[in-house]
Amino acid sequence: MKDMFNMMKQAQQLQAKMAEMQQQLAETEIAGSAGGGLVSVTLDGKGGLKNVSIDDSLMQPGEREIVEDLLVAAHADARSRLEETMQQRMQEMTGGLPLPPGLKLF
Repeated sequence: MKDMFNMMKQAQQLQAKMAEMQQQLAETEIAGSAGGGLVSVTLDGKGGLKNVSIDDSLMQPGEREIVEDLLVAAHADARSRLEETMQQRMQEMTGGLPLPPGLKLF
């Protein structure tokens, strides 16, 4: 019974750490870029778009498709960086504890 109590206590501690990590991530901003930095986007820790920056050199007639493609690529870059950051923080929090595949804690 004592083991069960300890497991419950550890689960509560993990839950508290998760809530803290989620709050920290929500305040985090991650940038991604494309086209050699001509287009960049910034996402918050929840994946919300915070900022878009497009270099003036791309603001030419007929460049619309290029700009659109670069925006998509910059967003994908930022999203990838955000996921890496989340994974790193999760590993730090769990101490490298192997979690079952597909278990989403964030």
